[in-house]
Amino acid sequence: MNIECLTVGPFQSGCYIVWGPERHALVIDPGADAQAILACLDAHGLDTACYLLTHGHIDHVSALAEVSAKHPAPYAIHALDLKWAFGPLNRLPPYYSDTRRPAGAFRTLADGQTWTDGGMSYAVIGTPGHSPGGVCFYFPADRVLFSGDTLFQGTVGRTDLAGGDGRMLTQSLRKLAQLPPETRIFPGHGPETRLAEEFRINPFLKRP
Repeated sequence: MNIECLTVGPFQSGCYIVWGPERHALVIDPGADAQAILACLDAHGLDTACYLLTHGHIDHVSALAEVSAKHPAPYAIHALDLKWAFGPLNRLPPYYSDTRRPAGAFRTLADGQTWTDGGMSYAVIGTPGHSPGGVCFYFPADRVLFSGDTLFQGTVGRTDLAGGDGRMLTQSLRKLAQLPPETRIFPGHGPETRLAEEFRINPFLKRP
């Protein structure tokens, strides 16, 4: 598995471009800076298999329409976040304003699903709390987790935004704690970490 991390937009969100031998990429959370995302795809000679959205907040979706217009592919999001992700209530001017819904097909995500795109298989882990339809993507063959805004290095996602729920986030963290300790974690903001390290330093994450 190849992972290219781009830090995009005013809120410094993590956008991840992931690919294997087939060179059909998964683009995870294209939150801003569409031209940088397109340049990365072109530099590696990649097309796009699917756009994966960990949740619907504007800093994780605002470049989706522009990028997918140049690299058409389905986009995948949980139904609870699809309700508002591409509407005016999700805009945050002057920082983010593009909430256009992409023209392509979409895939509804749900907890417990498994998918294979671009020759890579992954599981959808439902992790509501930061948003109602938050999910994480776990690639068991590589023991890699893309955690969105559920889990960061040393901390967790905020729950004081609309639709946030601290109790649900706690339940979601219990799910993530079941993964192998060596799991590499690529969060929606901040640096890469590992689950074993989070057990050691993160006061919100407890060993099962």
